[in-house]
Amino acid sequence: MAPGLPRNLVPVTEPAGVPLQPPRRRSDRLLGAAAASSAARVERSRPEAPRTLRWAAVVVAVEAAAIGVGAVLLLYLVVTSAADSMSRAIAEVVVVGAGSALLATAAVGLWRVAGWARGPVIVLQLLLAALAYTTAFEAGRPAIGLPVLVLVAAELYLLATPEARLAYLDR
Repeated sequence: MAPGLPRNLVPVTEPAGVPLQPPRRRSDRLLGAAAASSAARVERSRPEAPRTLRWAAVVVAVEAAAIGVGAVLLLYLVVTSAADSMSRAIAEVVVVGAGSALLATAAVGLWRVAGWARGPVIVLQLLLAALAYTTAFEAGRPAIGLPVLVLVAAELYLLATPEARLAYLDR
């Protein structure tokens, strides 16, 4: 009997048949403990990417590298010149750099025949086509816009081939 307790009160213990639990940390009691580790992952076989899909990944990687070089060039121009709005100039560099990173990630996804990669590549190709058309014909810079239009047309053709489309259906 515990000292200071009346004789008719008995300290509470674990119910009979329930194993004793080790004391939990305060953070585990308040926020919940980490889940127990799950079973080992079953290794999935990855389908081999067809040749046209690999070429499409290479074209996207080339575009990502070119846009990355453009982002570095823009950053150089922002640092060395006096922009009207520094925040807008930096935002432009960030957007171009993010587009380059997204294209590079999508190139890896195409190479691995990842289901998520094809949609963003097609959307970015359509955006690049609009920008390249404007650059080539309305801004009077065909030396910049026409090569981008050729890359976009090649990419969309490679993604539209039956071999590339079937690679995503066979997953």
